[in-house]
Amino acid sequence: METISLLNVLFIAALALLVLVSGGILYLTTLEWRDRRLQDKDKKLR
Repeated sequence: METISLLNVLFIAALALLVLVSGGILYLTTLEWRDRRLQDKDKKLR
């Protein structure tokens, strides 16, 4: 059975953090875009 080295664990942890942070940035960017679009739509109605 192959043992998992510390380097492999660190690599997987770094990859997971990269995916998590990238997903968070994408989520916040999408929310900001949606809010800005709704505000522009609201301004046009007034």
